Amino acid sequence: MITSRQLLKEIGFGVGGLAAVVLLCALIGSEPLSLEGIVKGRQPDAQIFFQVRLPRLMLAVLVGAALASSGAVFQVLLRNPLAEPYILGISSGAGLGVMLAVLAGFQWSWGDLSAQSLFAFIGALATTALVWWISGFTGRTGGPGMILAGVVVNVFFSAVIMLLTALAKAGQIQTTLFWLMGFLSSYTEMKIWVVSVFLAGAGFGILLWLSPQLNILSLGTAQARSLGVVPERLFPIAFIAASLLTSAAVSLSGLIGFVGLIVPHSVRLIFGPDHRRLLPMCALFGAMFLAIADTIARILISQAQLPVGVITALAGGPFFLLLMIRQSKPVYGGGL
Repeated sequence: MITSRQLLKEIGFGVGGLAAVVLLCALIGSEPLSLEGIVKGRQPDAQIFFQVRLPRLMLAVLVGAALASSGAVFQVLLRNPLAEPYILGISSGAGLGVMLAVLAGFQWSWGDLSAQSLFAFIGALATTALVWWISGFTGRTGGPGMILAGVVVNVFFSAVIMLLTALAKAGQIQTTLFWLMGFLSSYTEMKIWVVSVFLAGAGFGILLWLSPQLNILSLGTAQARSLGVVPERLFPIAFIAASLLTSAAVSLSGLIGFVGLIVPHSVRLIFGPDHRRLLPMCALFGAMFLAIADTIARILISQAQLPVGVITALAGGPFFLLLMIRQSKPVYGGGL
């Protein structure tokens, strides 16, 4: 069992590694930057670093940490190693919210909070409620039922998004295209930052508080009950907290898939399944993963920038297939 001192030491090394990755990624681009020029405030190095690349990388850090942490929790809650926010339909719900805001012509904002970001957040939370209701209505509130409900909602919402895209005008399609493919912007409004950091922090804090119970739940529901954990109480709290993390992330970045699948499994192989250790390390490695993926998206094609969702999908597709091949039987116990 890991001690608090060991955990803090590992987190410290992880934070140092993340800082190094962010700095290196910020220096790389179509216009290479000089660290000396940045420190001395020389232009344009300092301007590009502080006003363009660093804000975009900090956004990647927040989104990557949120998606990876929520993916780790969804996998243990749903007893399925293939579970992640994108598969559960939460991301497609956010995408549908954005499409509706654009097609309705909503241009208003609350302070710096745009209608598109607000509708994305509402769409993600509404999808969570819908998946929960469908699984309850069908009498399958456990892991397999939630997975099936999420897949159904994801397919349906994706079809609606394609229909609305076909009906949209050229300008509206351009507005939403990069968002639907997952795109990190250097110019995210400050109020969105504040709200999203607060919501993501609240969700992550709840999950950390629940991490000892998540460890027990991973042994199976029967074993969890014998050790004093009530799965029927733990499940909704943890599911809502993980959904809050996901909603905050997709309202900032759009539909970025597979971060919540690749990172948790990779971190488990290195650090083990203890959620007191797994969740903070998932957050740190998820932040690094998305920062690196976004840097690749920036530099892969000269004179153009790919959406980061394209890079994560290219990495996640083979990874997903590998997991499907290797997972011939469940590894997280029975359903609720």
